[in-house]
Amino acid sequence: MDQATAYAKKVCKGSIVAGPYVRAACKRHLDDLKRGHERGLLWDVDAAERVLEFCSVVLRLSEGQFDGKPFVPEPSQAFILGSLFGWKQQDGTRRFRRAYIEQGKGNGKSPMVGAIGLYGLVADGEAGAQIYSAGATKEQAGVLFRDAVLMVNQSPSLSKVITSSGGPGREYNLAHQKSQSFFRPVSRETKKTGSGPRPHFALCDELHEHPDGGVIEILERGFKFRRQPMLVMITNSGSDRRSVCWEERKHAVNVALRQNEDDTTFSYVCALDEGDDPLEDPSCWIKANPLLGVTIENKYLAGVAKQAKDLPGKRNGILRLHFCVWTDADTAWIEKELWDQVVDPSLHIDDFSHKRCFVGLDLSSSRDMTAISILFEDSFDDDGRPTYVGFVKGYLPKASHQELIDKDNEAWSRFAENPNHLEIFDSKVIRLDEVARELVSLTTKYDVEQIAYDSWLYQRFQQEIDDLGIDIPIVEHPQTWKIARDSGLSMPQSITDLEKLILERRIRFQANPILGYAAASATFVESTAGLRRFNKEKSGKSKIDALVSMAMAIGSAHGPKTEENKRHEVFFI
Repeated sequence: MDQATAYAKKVCKGSIVAGPYVRAACKRHLDDLKRGHERGLLWDVDAAERVLEFCSVVLRLSEGQFDGKPFVPEPSQAFILGSLFGWKQQDGTRRFRRAYIEQGKGNGKSPMVGAIGLYGLVADGEAGAQIYSAGATKEQAGVLFRDAVLMVNQSPSLSKVITSSGGPGREYNLAHQKSQSFFRPVSRETKKTGSGPRPHFALCDELHEHPDGGVIEILERGFKFRRQPMLVMITNSGSDRRSVCWEERKHAVNVALRQNEDDTTFSYVCALDEGDDPLEDPSCWIKANPLLGVTIENKYLAGVAKQAKDLPGKRNGILRLHFCVWTDADTAWIEKELWDQVVDPSLHIDDFSHKRCFVGLDLSSSRDMTAISILFEDSFDDDGRPTYVGFVKGYLPKASHQELIDKDNEAWSRFAENPNHLEIFDSKVIRLDEVARELVSLTTKYDVEQIAYDSWLYQRFQQEIDDLGIDIPIVEHPQTWKIARDSGLSMPQSITDLEKLILERRIRFQANPILGYAAASATFVESTAGLRRFNKEKSGKSKIDALVSMAMAIGSAHGPKTEENKRHEVFFI
């Protein structure tokens, strides 16, 4: 039995532990062996074994404990390599033109894909082959390429037929003169020279770090000149669900599950099963790390798991890089367990009629989310300190809401089921007049002490307020490092106050999913003095506006009150 099929059978039988999407990919392989001929697919065992023989006979690994040793593919690598080169179409060309591979850090992705590049350079029978290692930056593109260079240097047979350019440690091109082929790194930073690329193989490293699909698009555009080109994308898990990486991952998962029929895409997506806890249960580690015990040790993962539990700020990064968990932000702000302790599903805003409160108003540009938070004084704790209750409501135009569902997270369709949590305007832009009327409504229902706003977008909104009139102090609350001159409010201080209330359990939040989503997604910019403010430019893609407005409301409640606060008179016509 060939190595790729042997791996697939062991995974499906459970003798090799794998995650849900790898299990699905293996079942797809076995099913295609039985019925693939009905769709014109052929399994070429010799082609599958040939690439594996090339790796083990021709290539040598470099650095560390593997330095100088033959590159004998591990079972998971044999499945990936064998599948990519073994599956054919009826005309004899390769079936797979695109591959998405997501694994934990340290599982040998770069050397494996470097081997694919070298095979395409010297052993695939393609005249004038152009092999590209693609990265978001030149440095990143050079990582995978550097692995290929080191393997050439270690291989007596390859070093005889491949010429490198650039000198030791500065190589920028590998040339196979016999076939007039080359292998080189490329990124968006690479200067364009001559005609566009005509890749035989395009090898894209760390896709989760790519800002967009620009490099891939350029490379795939040149595929039309090749008979059987291939794009191979490798990556760790990411945090941006509006990225090209998430888009490619979703497609790869759907292909593995056969929810999308795409015979040209190969999928190997490592992931945990629902309910797995990698910080407590080592038995699930192998699902994200198929080379566990080979290139990455249990002892090392035990250390990073402990670090994730001890240092919440590193938790998300560890979950992403080592356990294939797509997080809502690069760095966790508040641990989920702690956040859950301050969420109270029994809270209802109508129970706080005419009670004293503070409002945070986070106005958006025309197509982004606007959020209003309301913070009520509740009671006092045993030490006589005030406690609070917080509610929030978000506003989105219909088109922007649909875009979030399509490109960010399907959960946003559920978020809008309760209009008290998220109101969707049947318009292309935010209805500032409706938001203004909502504020007027709040002043009639509750004892609003003051409203905190950010001056950046307030001028657009002020006319709506002036038309209605509000006899409530409005105070400036910057979202930058700035401290408002009149109110003394600043985002760094409000964030500190918010965290303190949560840690001391002196605040309860309504169970609103957009606030919980924002808390899980929040990231920060930190000053040299250690001050922090929310990083909307990054985490704004995940919509943290609800949390920003809540911090503004808390800042308003805790900040100094001045007689100079501007007032608007309420009048109705």
